[in-house]
Amino acid sequence: MLRRIAAILAAGLLALPAAAQDWIPDRPVRIIVPFPPGGSSDLVARIFADRASRSSPHPWVVENRSGANGNIGMEAVARSAPDGYTLGQCTIGNCAINAAIYARMPYDIERDLVPVFWSGSVMNALAIHPSIPVTTLQEFIVWARANQGRVNYGSSGFGSSNHLTPEFLNGRLGLGLVHVPFRGGAPALQALLANQVQVMIENVPTKIQAIRAGQIRAIAVTGRERDPALPDVPTFAEAGVPDIVVEPWFGFMAPRGTPANAVNGLNRILNEANADPEVQRRLRDLGVRPEGGSPERFADHVRAEVARWREVVERNGIERLN
Repeated sequence: MLRRIAAILAAGLLALPAAAQDWIPDRPVRIIVPFPPGGSSDLVARIFADRASRSSPHPWVVENRSGANGNIGMEAVARSAPDGYTLGQCTIGNCAINAAIYARMPYDIERDLVPVFWSGSVMNALAIHPSIPVTTLQEFIVWARANQGRVNYGSSGFGSSNHLTPEFLNGRLGLGLVHVPFRGGAPALQALLANQVQVMIENVPTKIQAIRAGQIRAIAVTGRERDPALPDVPTFAEAGVPDIVVEPWFGFMAPRGTPANAVNGLNRILNEANADPEVQRRLRDLGVRPEGGSPERFADHVRAEVARWREVVERNGIERLN
């Protein structure tokens, strides 16, 4: 009798639709990070890949493919086999801003990709080279106006939040900062450290160690509240410039057509990683606010961000790129 019951239960399990069955990867999962090593996207992806590897039979690997503010790497994701073994690191740039600022996109978020997991959110910090003779945002504004056309700011590329935020400040405050784009946040940081650029408004994780070491000086953050990782640095509003709130984010997308059970299985593994106290500690130490949740939660957030940045680009007359 027990054998018969077991057989019936087994038959019923096999009859369940694929989406209802638990999915576990049986070979390595690849995360394509569309930026160089050392930047915020790369750091966050590696924290999750490291922890997820411990919950899977095979290791998760990170592959960096930089260029075009993340478009090159995400196009590779969109064109990958939809089998659950390729994820792309999705950011505020390549999954929200790019669609508004690039006239021709090599992929479409809704058509070519499916949300899997929201890994975290950060703030941008306005940091300057120590040679600049200012210590506050208001002093910086006065100094930049007095040196219009001679102050360079670095970014991780055209269309990134660390490109659009300085341009917004240029238009609003008349700073005259000159844009110098790089192929990621880490190369831009190296230029700031070398005084090849004097200013950078970049994700906190990319440069928090340089700030703590006194190699660069942070004078404001773009969050609604202060960053717990930089408690002594005021928000733009506190420093006298209201309505500058930019909170970049990270997450993972899979190629459209990836089976629902694979998406749910990947989401489960990543949520397990996110719940690990050590992962939480590592993220918060970098200045990352852990997020997590269902694929639907991440999808709603991306959809809202796409609409928001399209409005920002149109309202401020920011020129679209070919």
